[in-house]
Amino acid sequence: MRILIELPTWLGDAVMTTPAIENIVNYYDNPEIIVIGSAVSVEVLKNHPKVISAIVIDKKYFSLIKMARNLGEFDLFFSFRSSIRSTIFKFFIASINKFQFNKKTYNNCHQVEKYNSFINSSLGVLSTPKELLIRLNSEMNRSIDFFSNSSDKILVKDLKPILGLNPGAHYGSAKRWNSKNFAMVALELSSKFDILIFGGANELAITKEIELNLISNGVTNYCNLGGKTSVGELIGHISKLSLLITGDSGPMHIAASFHVPTVSIFGPTSDKETSQWMNKKSSIVKKNLDCQPCMKRTCPLIHHNCMKLIEPEDVLIAVKSL
Repeated sequence: MRILIELPTWLGDAVMTTPAIENIVNYYDNPEIIVIGSAVSVEVLKNHPKVISAIVIDKKYFSLIKMARNLGEFDLFFSFRSSIRSTIFKFFIASINKFQFNKKTYNNCHQVEKYNSFINSSLGVLSTPKELLIRLNSEMNRSIDFFSNSSDKILVKDLKPILGLNPGAHYGSAKRWNSKNFAMVALELSSKFDILIFGGANELAITKEIELNLISNGVTNYCNLGGKTSVGELIGHISKLSLLITGDSGPMHIAASFHVPTVSIFGPTSDKETSQWMNKKSSIVKKNLDCQPCMKRTCPLIHHNCMKLIEPEDVLIAVKSL
C-alpha cells in the first residue's frame, strides 16, 4: 500500500495531523508513506518508521504540476490542505483514491478532531484521535548547552529545570503577547529555571528585547535561540523543557506532544479549536472578551485588548497552578 500525504503548511497544524496519520498507519498492513509539504511541516513526520520519503513542496504552479506527475503512482492520496493550489495538485496525482480536507465541513470541535474526522469519512471508519506523536532523531536528541552570549563559551552551571519562552507567532501580530511581559515573567522565574528563548528568523527583534531585559536585570542563565535553530533542533529543545510559556503557536503543539507543562496565552484565536491536545499539564490564560475569538491576524478594533489586558501576574498564577 503506497500512500501520499500532503501536510498542512503550518508547523502546529502538521503536529495536529499526527493522530489522524497514526490511524491511517494502523488501518493498513505495512503501508509505505510519502509525506509532502512545507519545509517546516515535513520535519514533523520525517522520522516516522512508515515514512519512506519526506518531500518539500514547490508552491509555484508549474513546478507543482511537474512534481505531481513525477511522483509516480499511489494507492491513496490524502491532502490535509483545502486550498485551490492543493486541489490542482490533487488533480495531477496518479492515485486510485484521492481525498482532500475541506475546512468548511468540520465545525465546533478541536482541529485534531477535524483532521481525524476527515480521515474517518475518507476511509469509512470510526477511529478516535489519540495523542500527538513526534518521533525524535539524533539531531533532535542533542543535549542543550548554555552559552555566554558575549563570548560564546560554555558556562558551567548548576543543573536547573529549563523554562522555554516562545513570544512569537507566525499567524500575525494579534497573537503576540508583549515581549516586555515575557521578560517580566522570566525574571520572576530565573532563580528556579535556566531559560531558553525561542523565535524564528523574523522574530529576532522580539527575542532580543527579552534578552536585553534579562541582561539589564543581571540574569545570565539564559540562551537566546532566536533565529538559530532548525525545526528539528527546536523540537529537540522543546522535548527537554520543564516548562513552556507561549502563545498559540507551533511550539505550543510540539510541547503538547511531549507533555511538557505549558502555559498558553490566547487572544484572537479559539482555544476550543487549537489549544494543546491531550496534555494534562496545560493551562490557558485568556480574558474572555466579547470580541474573542475574532480569528484575525491583526486586531480589527485596533486596541488589541485580548492580549494587552493579560498581565505577567496572570501568567505566573497559571505557572503556579501547574
